[in-house]
Amino acid sequence: MAGPVAALLCIPALIAPAHAQDAVPDMMAGEQLPTVTVVRPADGVAATGPLDISYEGFVPADTGTISAIEANNATLWTSDSGSLIDAVPGGAFWGAGGVSSLPAVNGMSADQVQVSIDGMLFGPACPNMMNPPLSYVNPAMIGQLKVYSGTAPVSLGGDYTGARIDVTVAPPTFAETPEVVFSGSVSGYYRSNGNVVGVDVNLNAANDVGSVNYTGGWVQADDYKSGNGTTIKSTMYETQNHALSLSRKLDDGLVTFQLGGQFIPYQGYVNQYMDMVDNKSLFVNGALEKNFEWGQLEANAFYNNVRHTMGFIAFDKTGDMPMDTQASDMGYRVAGTLEPTDRDIVRIGNELYYNQLDDWWPPVEGSMMMGPDTFWNINDGQRLRVGVFAEWERALSQQWTAILGARSDVVWMNTGDVQGYNEMMYGANAAAFNALDHARTDINIDGSAILRYQPDEARQLDIGLARKTRSPNLYERYSWSTNAMAMNMIGWFGDGNGYVGNIDLEPEKAHTASLTATWRDPVRKAWEVRVSPYASYVEDYIDVRRCALPGCLANLPDNLTATEGFVYLQFANYNAYLYGVNIDGRLDLWENPTYGKGVFRGNLNFVRGQRVDGVNLYHIMPVNATLALDHILGNWTTTAEVQLVGAKTEVSEVHNELETDAYALFNLRTSYQRGPFKLDLGIENLFDTEYDLPLGGANLVNYQVSSMMGTSPAWGYGVAGPGRSFNARLTVSF
Repeated sequence: MAGPVAALLCIPALIAPAHAQDAVPDMMAGEQLPTVTVVRPADGVAATGPLDISYEGFVPADTGTISAIEANNATLWTSDSGSLIDAVPGGAFWGAGGVSSLPAVNGMSADQVQVSIDGMLFGPACPNMMNPPLSYVNPAMIGQLKVYSGTAPVSLGGDYTGARIDVTVAPPTFAETPEVVFSGSVSGYYRSNGNVVGVDVNLNAANDVGSVNYTGGWVQADDYKSGNGTTIKSTMYETQNHALSLSRKLDDGLVTFQLGGQFIPYQGYVNQYMDMVDNKSLFVNGALEKNFEWGQLEANAFYNNVRHTMGFIAFDKTGDMPMDTQASDMGYRVAGTLEPTDRDIVRIGNELYYNQLDDWWPPVEGSMMMGPDTFWNINDGQRLRVGVFAEWERALSQQWTAILGARSDVVWMNTGDVQGYNEMMYGANAAAFNALDHARTDINIDGSAILRYQPDEARQLDIGLARKTRSPNLYERYSWSTNAMAMNMIGWFGDGNGYVGNIDLEPEKAHTASLTATWRDPVRKAWEVRVSPYASYVEDYIDVRRCALPGCLANLPDNLTATEGFVYLQFANYNAYLYGVNIDGRLDLWENPTYGKGVFRGNLNFVRGQRVDGVNLYHIMPVNATLALDHILGNWTTTAEVQLVGAKTEVSEVHNELETDAYALFNLRTSYQRGPFKLDLGIENLFDTEYDLPLGGANLVNYQVSSMMGTSPAWGYGVAGPGRSFNARLTVSF
């Protein structure tokens, strides 16, 4: 294998996340909580460190993992947990609000990527998806984040086609003695670009059977500046997240209760017509893990409520148009793990998830267009999913392991009648929608098979095949108005276009094949390389078409043919395919007492996506790579990093998506640890490079055109990324 390994090592690669300063174990010193002893319910064996209650079964080789230390380190340069995804192979994120990016994995994104936070699922609670699941946790709250690709085992979940992201927040930590032990940390940070200030807190009180943990944070930011000094308007934000967890050991088990919430008083959106002017959420979550003679039982149940309001932040966007959302999520998951023989593991389970949504826009006093009635966009929208799964894992021999699983999810959707602001402008649309039968039922069948060959510790090969299915969300199916203003309020794509739903959408069905080859140094652990090609054929991919409904053509007569400008789109099914490859790896360069330790790491990601009719899929990340050199010497850890992004020329013609140029960003970071104190310093975008975000969409605020009706966004301007920022963070642990 020396030839292939040598060839692959010539390609930029990384095994640790691109932004991590702890690329080698030595870097973790001083970041851990005080050493404690815990009991894992999974095996009843004492272990040191926090208890990980995430998926403990067969972990595919292409799984991306971000540790608590890596996520905490990232607070030096970001408060957006969604942006952490670009540190895993194939990961990217859609630029949106400062703490509300949407994740993308291997070309699929938004609802195609399912996010679970301690077993809780969150449905869209905003027509612009301004409050995605990852916005409910600060990076410093994350205990572990795992990204599973589209061929992941079916026991992880259903109703997604792209990837599954599992986040664990502050896993329980127990002490060795009956006396209560207190521990924790407090961090404060500052970033010059955007004048960002924030604080993160983690507090823990535990003895040998019980644990109480609080984790949370607050951050405030102004508008940031691009590389040429332009202030990118509507990028300011303020947010706070909180989570309180109580855990207790049982005989051969663990029970945990969580309570938490979020408050965002404002968050600007440069690529949306609206801003977030209030977002409040509250969740409760309970989990149980317990061993029995027959095997292990895992169960959790949760409830989440979101109250969300959109409007305009003063000066950046003018006018008055309140838009309100009330959403509730609730569900449970029960799974059993059995080991009928010493070579077999069987998992069976059942889960339920229910999402209820009201989306209404109150009338604006004195407005003829937005009154006198309340506009009901979604009226008592309901989405209920019930799933069952069975999975068999078998050690075929010392070298071969296989896992085979199937699941069925039934999705019931319905919504009430709607109305517009007034009968004259909206009556016909509303009457046509109300005359339809709104109830829809989807019966979705998923399956996955993974075969692993590991002839020795130096080589490993994983081959995966899967069928994954996703039903439309409530906005995709039930958004109903073709009025220009109403359509502009729908859509999480950040492109300035207007959207209308399609009640006859079919679920999308992704057929994915993946292969992951891994080579590593089995003796010194000095290097590792991983190559992961993949391909997906998606039946009934939920994309868009140019809207040909009379209302859309009244808005824009050349809507079907326009190659420039903002257009009006309707959700529609198409067959599509995606393919690509992710390469990542790590190489120890040197290690000695005089010069410390040096580690090179890097990654390379490539993805393409098209419909079978030749139309490019929207928001496909161009080829990109990250190269980094980590250096550890005494109490110092230093990282020099370059991010390389190719030109985005393969754009969606249907969306009139904007092209972007290639760019390179250089980042420098260093940290000094002494006792309980740690100081982090960094410079992001060292050379103040001016560039547009490839997935940032359209800038709808900075560039305006005048007309008889006032001003409106100018088409053709992308969202510039942040310029140079000087960052600092101080952490005190106890």
